[in-house]
Parts: sequence; structure tokens; C-alpha cells
Amino acid sequence: MRLPDEPDIPAQINIVPMIDVIFAILTFFIMSTLFLNRSEGLPVNLPKAGTAKTQSSATPITVTIDSAGDVSLNRQPVTLDTLPTRVQQLKGKNTEVVVIINADQSATHGQVVVVMDKVRQVPGAKLAIATQKP
Repeated sequence: MRLPDEPDIPAQINIVPMIDVIFAILTFFIMSTLFLNRSEGLPVNLPKAGTAKTQSSATPITVTIDSAGDVSLNRQPVTLDTLPTRVQQLKGKNTEVVVIINADQSATHGQVVVVMDKVRQVPGAKLAIATQKP
């Protein structure tokens, strides 16, 4: 006795597990790229500037001025009097170094100018002011 043939069901590829894997990989890459942006300065509210350009430097030095006017150098508190010597120590034997000034937008203009003047006392120190794009 011959049994009736079952109708041929076309082969199907279930792509739902593949989509789950792709989303997991995508989530991993998104989360890992969020940690690639390393900032040496303290978190402050930077002013916005439409003409901001990215500065390239091998070892940037970051001077942060918070809203209260406190100054820190690479996340370490520092006084204005010791700022030039500390920058010189961090500069080491490099002929030029970029010093990035992270000034809170509510920091006074006078405080920022005083910090810039102190940093300019170090020979070979180039100044850059950190901003965020609007």
C-alpha cells in the first residue's frame, strides 16, 4: 500500500534569530563607541560655537575652570600661582604642547583671561578653548 505523498513545503530560513544577533552586535558597538571619547577635563557646561575646529595633539593638557572659578589641571586642583610650573612639568621635553581650556560658560571672562595669561608664560604652550557645536 502506498501512502499519499505529503505536499512539498518549500524550505524556509528563519531569520528572527539572526536579527536578534545583529541587534545585539549593534548594541555592543554603540555602547563601546560611547566610551571612546575620553576627556581629561572635569564636566562643565561648555559654550557653543558654530566655527569650532578639532585640535590634534599627541598629549593635550586640559585646564578646567568651573562655574565657581576653581581651576584644575588634568582633573587635579591647582592654584593660579602653581599653574605655569605644573604645565611645564607636564610638557616635559616636548617643544610644543596644546593646552585645552575647558571653561564653564558661567565662568567669568576675567578668570579665563588670567588662566590664559598664566599658561602663556610656558614657552611652547599653544592655547585652545573647548566648545561644543550647537
